[in-house]
Amino acid sequence: MKKQHNHNFVETYTGPLAHGLDRETDLATLQAYLQKLSDDEMMELLLPRLESEEVDRLFDLIAATLRRHLDEEEYHRLFLRDFPDGPRQF
Repeated sequence: MKKQHNHNFVETYTGPLAHGLDRETDLATLQAYLQKLSDDEMMELLLPRLESEEVDRLFDLIAATLRRHLDEEEYHRLFLRDFPDGPRQF
């Protein structure tokens, strides 16, 4: 089965990991942090340690952000990876 997700940015980004310098660096740092955070090994370690309230807060933040910034088609295509002809093959 071909992968449907990728995390290439964190593998190639050579800029600073910092917050508060400028918007470009903030966004690059956030992208790198999110990709590092979503690594399978990291998730296996972190998720069991989260309290229920933390899980709820994270889920609510992610869901609200997706609702605010993605239309329905984008949500299904890019987040859920739902496609009319089945999963996209990269």
